[in-house]
Amino acid sequence: MKSLFRFVLLALLTCLGISHASVPRDCSQAIIGIADGWNSSHVTLSLVEKNAHGQWVRVLGPWKGRLGRNGLVWGLGLHSNPWLATVKREGDFRSPAGIFSLGGLWVTNKKPVQHDARIPYVQVGPADLWVSDPAYPHLYNRHVRLDHPARTAWEKKEQMRQNDYAHSIKLLICHNTESPEVGAGSSIFFHIWRRDGAAPTAGCTAMNELHLRTIIARLNPSRNPVYILLPKEEYASRRRSWRLP
Repeated sequence: MKSLFRFVLLALLTCLGISHASVPRDCSQAIIGIADGWNSSHVTLSLVEKNAHGQWVRVLGPWKGRLGRNGLVWGLGLHSNPWLATVKREGDFRSPAGIFSLGGLWVTNKKPVQHDARIPYVQVGPADLWVSDPAYPHLYNRHVRLDHPARTAWEKKEQMRQNDYAHSIKLLICHNTESPEVGAGSSIFFHIWRRDGAAPTAGCTAMNELHLRTIIARLNPSRNPVYILLPKEEYASRRRSWRLP
């Protein structure tokens, strides 16, 4: 009954144009991704910060990036989704749109990744999985470290990539990570793009390696950084109610 009440309340607020969540008030650093439209796999990325006067200023970018090959769809994050909106599903090849917290770093790259020591850092090895299989709801969209290298067919299927350079530096985008909804999309990261940006992703946000490293090096956990990804028309229409930069 409580969950039904919450669902109806959120739906009513959305219909009235009232957001129950937006950019956190203590956030002073944000990666902004703007796509031309819902079906575009191309995105323009910038890093913005609040200055001493509380004004948002761009400090990095704008840079080109790539999204899922089918474009964007509403994701599960810090924002409120429109009433009856289509939302991300496992295997839809779309990147989740909205406002998302940032998680830790997941690395196999041989060159050290400069980062704030407060950002969790995982050196990925053969025992590390990220579960995308809805048949395992208690593990879905979670990191699992086995006590042995992945060896069964299922373990190898869920294994985090070891020899894929594009995935050698990954910054977690916290889509559907808090009490994950099974089937609502998993394993969403920033990572290095393929073929110098000529290839889309399966749902992640990809960019040039130098740009990714530069953004990671500047991230400051005390600024409560977030990722804002939206088509340009949605960004413009929600800028005030969501307190977007």
